Amino acid sequence: MKLIVGLGNPGAKYARNRHNIGFMVLDRIVEDHGFPAWKSKHQGVVSEGRFGSDRVILLKPETYMNKSGDSVGAAMRFHKLEPEDVIVLHDEIDLAPGKVRWKVGGGHAGHNGLRSVHAHIGPDYARVRLGVGHPGHKDAVPGYVLRDFPKADEEWLDDVIRGCSDGAPHLAVGDGPKFMNAVALRVKPPRSGSDNNKVDKPKVSEPPQSAKDDARSPLQKLMDRFS
Repeated sequence: MKLIVGLGNPGAKYARNRHNIGFMVLDRIVEDHGFPAWKSKHQGVVSEGRFGSDRVILLKPETYMNKSGDSVGAAMRFHKLEPEDVIVLHDEIDLAPGKVRWKVGGGHAGHNGLRSVHAHIGPDYARVRLGVGHPGHKDAVPGYVLRDFPKADEEWLDDVIRGCSDGAPHLAVGDGPKFMNAVALRVKPPRSGSDNNKVDKPKVSEPPQSAKDDARSPLQKLMDRFS
């Protein structure tokens, strides 16, 4: 069983913030895969379901970002899980918008949600890093992540969220590479058709060999034409 955690802040005013992209992905998974409605549990809201025979618990902490670990730790203790059973989806300012990366272990890089999770369960859990871009200066980061995605980002954002939902069954078995492949197929789908379906450009027909070897001058050719 896997515990898949999306990080964010509860409440309508935060719903479309960059900081809430983890929540957005979990909402899409629930909708796409027919999981039951969210219910309050473990200081957050959960939806429990299956991908085939693989049981999954989706968790959105409602402790606010800075105390995400309170909720994650409570869920882990209740279900007797280990850190390797946990996957956390979060916004990542050090990745360009639309980029997604899978990682196991490592530091929190100053992310307050990850910092809290680290404090409760240690660093040995998997993460899905969802790129939202950097505002350019570290002092601008808090305001940047707590602002809504602009309309210009809607297309790539939808692709990323749907790609993560497509790959959710692979998260359920801890297969990061297959998850990343599912995201890539949504974000950068293969071109339609194949080499066999390519339309060949028409070849420019070459002049007859006799025309190539014709050494007559232009004037002589003209005279011969009308003689």
